[in-house]
Amino acid sequence: MSLKVETREKQEVKKPYTRIAVIRLRGIPDTPPDVEHTLNLLRLRKKFTCVIIDERPDYLGMLEVVKDWVTWGEIDADTLALLLRHRGKLIGDKPLTDEWLQKFGWKNIEEFALAYIMGKVERLTCPENIPVKKVDGKLPCIPKLKPFFRLHPPRGGLKSIKKPYSIGGDLGYRGIAINELIRRML
Repeated sequence: MSLKVETREKQEVKKPYTRIAVIRLRGIPDTPPDVEHTLNLLRLRKKFTCVIIDERPDYLGMLEVVKDWVTWGEIDADTLALLLRHRGKLIGDKPLTDEWLQKFGWKNIEEFALAYIMGKVERLTCPENIPVKKVDGKLPCIPKLKPFFRLHPPRGGLKSIKKPYSIGGDLGYRGIAINELIRRML
């Protein structure tokens, strides 16, 4: 019996998923239908668009399908804060500001980004039609935040959008080097 109790306790403790930034690097022409559908599900409809996802097996399978069209890696809190500050947009194309987050209990964008990376906040954007309750006086998401970020082409250019990152190109998994690419694209 004690073995069953221990396994239940282990199952209840959830390890937070690693946060992954995904950037679409290739355009629309000649996109196969299955890749185009997966890019739509990831909300990567245009070139140089970025989304933040977690490391669930479902998302990892989607990344395997679109690996020749996107690059991805683990994002850190500082880069996420810069991304939210410079490229975070609310519905109506209004910029995301510290004042907007202060309405919902957060001090600033950096505090929210750190909480998201640490796993204290599960999602960036709030669902539209579902009311969300505050936790410890803070809303666990950002209301009316667009779920994607439009970026500039990277300063200094790209090496190759036809080769994987592992052999000198830009596509596929790049680990923490994604943070440097995002900073070049802000």
